[in-house]
Amino acid sequence: MILGPMMRYVDDVSASIWCETRDAGRVVVTAAGRSWAAHTFAVHDHHYALVHVDGLPPNSTLPYTVAIDGTPVWPAERSGFPASVIATLGDGHPVRLSFGSCRTSVGHDEGGNRTHGVDALRACALRLSSPDNEVQRPDLILFLGDQVYADLTTEEMQKFIRARRDITQPPGKELADYEEYAHLYSLAWSDAANRWLLSTVPTAMIFDDHDIRDDWNTSQSWKRQMNATTWWRGRIVAGLASYWVYQHLGNMSPAERANDEIWRLIAAHDGPDELDLSAVLDEFAERCDRDPTSYRWSYCRDLNDVRLIVVDSRAARELDPARRALIDEQETGWLNERMRGGFRHLLIGTSLPFLLPPGLHHLESWDEAISEGAWGKPAAWVGERLRQLVDLEHWGAFQRSFRAVAKMATEVADGQRGTAPATVTFLSGDVHYSTVSEVERTSGSRIVQAVCSPIRNPLPVAMRSFSAVMAYGIATRLSAFLARSARVPSPPFRWAGMRGPWFDNCLASLEDTPAGLRLCWEKGVVQGGDQLHPLVENVATVVLAPRAP
Repeated sequence: MILGPMMRYVDDVSASIWCETRDAGRVVVTAAGRSWAAHTFAVHDHHYALVHVDGLPPNSTLPYTVAIDGTPVWPAERSGFPASVIATLGDGHPVRLSFGSCRTSVGHDEGGNRTHGVDALRACALRLSSPDNEVQRPDLILFLGDQVYADLTTEEMQKFIRARRDITQPPGKELADYEEYAHLYSLAWSDAANRWLLSTVPTAMIFDDHDIRDDWNTSQSWKRQMNATTWWRGRIVAGLASYWVYQHLGNMSPAERANDEIWRLIAAHDGPDELDLSAVLDEFAERCDRDPTSYRWSYCRDLNDVRLIVVDSRAARELDPARRALIDEQETGWLNERMRGGFRHLLIGTSLPFLLPPGLHHLESWDEAISEGAWGKPAAWVGERLRQLVDLEHWGAFQRSFRAVAKMATEVADGQRGTAPATVTFLSGDVHYSTVSEVERTSGSRIVQAVCSPIRNPLPVAMRSFSAVMAYGIATRLSAFLARSARVPSPPFRWAGMRGPWFDNCLASLEDTPAGLRLCWEKGVVQGGDQLHPLVENVATVVLAPRAP
C-alpha cells in the first residue's frame, strides 16, 4: 500500500476507505469479525481502491485492518500509533469538526520547520495519538483547498521532476502530468503521523487555486493566457483527473457515487483484468474544464443537526464579463436549494472567504468594476493586471455571486427558509491568515465568517502588513470611496472583525457546546529542540453564543 488507508465519507452505518496500492489487487477491510472488499482500478499506471464498509452500528468505534490479496498491510508493523478505527456518526454527541487550508509538503526537521513553520495538522495528529491525550477526536476534518501545490513545488518535488524531464522547459518546476501529481500527493500524505490521522478521522476536501495553479479562473483574460501556452492542457487535465481520484471520490456518499458517471464504470466492472480509467478520466477532466456545468464538485452533508455545504468556488466560475460570477447560474441554483433552516447550525465551506476585511472587500469590488470597463479601457487594463498581481479574486470581486449568497444567508438567518439556525457560519481558508468576522445584526441568527489558513505555509512578513492594514480604519474608508466612484452598490449588510488577523500555522476546530458554537485555533510548537514531536498550543478561542429570542 503506497498511500492510505484514508477514512473518507462516514455516516451512521457506513464508511468509505480509500487507498493507493503498488500493484493491481483485491483490497480487504476487516472490522468486528466482518470483511468488505474492492478490486483496484488503474489510472496512468497507478492503482486505487475505495472499499465501502456498510452495515455498521451507529455511534460505534471499531478498530480495522487492511489486507491486499491476503497479505496484511495495515496497521504497519511497529508503527507506534494506536489502532485505526471506523467511528460512525449518531445522536450521541454534538458535531465536532476541524478545518483549515494551505499545506505545503516539506520535511518536519529543523530545516523544514524553519522555512515553513511547524505542520499544525501533524502536531494535532501526534496529540490525538498520544496515550495521554484527553482531546476528543473530531467527526470530520474539512480541508478547504491547496492540499497540494502544483505550481510552487518543493525541492523534493523538483528532484522527481528533474529525473523525468528537462526542468528548464515549460512548465519548468511546475507539474506537467498525472505522474507528477501522484508523486506530489504521496509527498503530502505519507508522513507517518499524518497518515495515521487520515486513517482514523474522516475527511472531506475541496480544491483551491494552487491545487491547479495560482489564480485559477481569475478572469477570462487569465484563461486566455493559459490556453495560449503549450502546457496548460496537460496541467488542467492531470489536475482535475487526479483531484477526482485523490480527493473528490472520497467526498461522495454511497448514493452520490451510485450516480457518478466514473464510479458507475468502476462498480459495473467484473472482468478478470483491472479496469483502466486513464483515457476515460482524461476525457472527463478536459470536458469539466471546457464545460463546468457538466459536473458538480460541490457537495452537501447533514451531520446530525448540522448541515455542511461545501462550495466549489474555482471550477464553477462564469468568466464571460457579461455574466461574470464566482459560481455560475446552475451552481447558484444548487446552493440556493440547500441554504435552508431547520438545523442547529448551517455551515458553508468555501475555500475563498465570503467575508474579507471590509477594506479588502471594497478594493476587490472596485477592481472588478474597473476591470470590466467602469473607468474605460486604459483603467480596465490596469485593473486586470492588479487583479492577477495581488489576487483580487475573492467573493468581493464577483459582486453578482456575493450579493446572491448574501441574500440567501440573510433569509436563512431571518427564518424565511425554515426555522432559523443558531448560526450561519462560513468556513474558509486561502488568505494565509486566520480571523473571525461577524455581520452586524440585532436579531435572527448570527452570520459569521471563520478563516483558518494556513495549516503549513506562512505568509511572508511584507504581505502580513498589507493584510493587517486592509482590515482597519482608513484603508476601509479609502477603498469604499473607490468602490462608490466606480458605481459599485454598497454591500447589503455591514460586518466587522471579532478577532484577528493572526498568522500562525493553525488547524481550527468547531464544536457545538451548551454555551454556543466554540471555535478554536491551535498551532504546533517545538519544545526542548524536539523538532519531530511538536506540542499543540492554543492561538485563539471564540464562543458564538446564540442570541436570545
